[in-house]
Amino acid sequence: MTSKAEQLRAAARERILVFDGGYGTAIQNHKLGEDDYRGDLDLSMDQKGNNDLLSLTQPKIIEGIHLDYLRAGADMVETNTFSGTRISMADYGCEHLVPDLNRKSAEIARRAADIAEEEDGRPRFVAGSIGPTNKTLSLSPDVEDPGFREIDYDYLLGVYREQCDALIEGGVDFLLIETIFDTLNAKCAGMAAKEAEAASGREVPLMISMTLTDLSGRNLSGHTVEAFWHAVRHLNPITVGLNCSFGANQLRPHLASLAKESDALIMAYPNAGLPNDLGEYDEAPEETAELIGKWLDENLVNIVGGCCGTTPEHIAAIAKAVEGREPRPLPEVPVRTRLAGLEPFNMAA
Repeated sequence: MTSKAEQLRAAARERILVFDGGYGTAIQNHKLGEDDYRGDLDLSMDQKGNNDLLSLTQPKIIEGIHLDYLRAGADMVETNTFSGTRISMADYGCEHLVPDLNRKSAEIARRAADIAEEEDGRPRFVAGSIGPTNKTLSLSPDVEDPGFREIDYDYLLGVYREQCDALIEGGVDFLLIETIFDTLNAKCAGMAAKEAEAASGREVPLMISMTLTDLSGRNLSGHTVEAFWHAVRHLNPITVGLNCSFGANQLRPHLASLAKESDALIMAYPNAGLPNDLGEYDEAPEETAELIGKWLDENLVNIVGGCCGTTPEHIAAIAKAVEGREPRPLPEVPVRTRLAGLEPFNMAA
């Protein structure tokens, strides 16, 4: 039987694939109150804004969002688990729900993907979303004590492992470490994912996506996109790319650098432009699709979707834009010793 990884690679050789869009905006459109978030769960803290919890309390809403994206043209959806770790759930007193939340989220996404595949016969994929948490291994939160860390590597490894185990049990095809602002956090999540994959006894490849903090093209821990790739390439991800940060126009030069350096599939999903003074995104679907069209002209991507502010309408416009366009060919990258501090270092001999 052909594995999901083989199916993805085969499809990506034929065409540019489409990822889904943002979930926050879609959830906000339902205008849910705190009681809707809480459901019948006995929780002591206010739950409004705990979007991941909706997989347990409002599963039909989450399934509907998945289906909207799939029917708009997405080949892949991610689970509703961006904040589904014990660290992030501590903000809502929901740490004990982490295994159930991730497992249920994966099952919902899997069911939606299977429904869409049955409707039109096109293979669909599910990526388990693993967000960065609000803690960092690389930087101190105390300017007076540069050596201080709120957590250590082993603790974060256990946190990520708990999430990865539940996502795999729920049926995801891939594990997506996304919106990476700290490269060491990503390496920790990658280790947890590899351990969980081995324990599961089935292939669950990694997908990795970095986020930039400013137009210089670095993440919060200071890595350029090339240095970041050198630091995570040993994880052998099936895709690597950029998400969030900016709109498609601002991401283009940094995406071009990564596409040149990486021999993995490139997946990128920008915001719907830059936020306005109210923190909202004004970029229309056609505008986003037009800007992504410039990526296609330069053969920069194999998979493309949307992040903050994007909607099913944005994904439909993107799906139309990529029709018939040539996917990025994987480059032959010379074998060299490739190291990374904050900048890449290539040893030629």
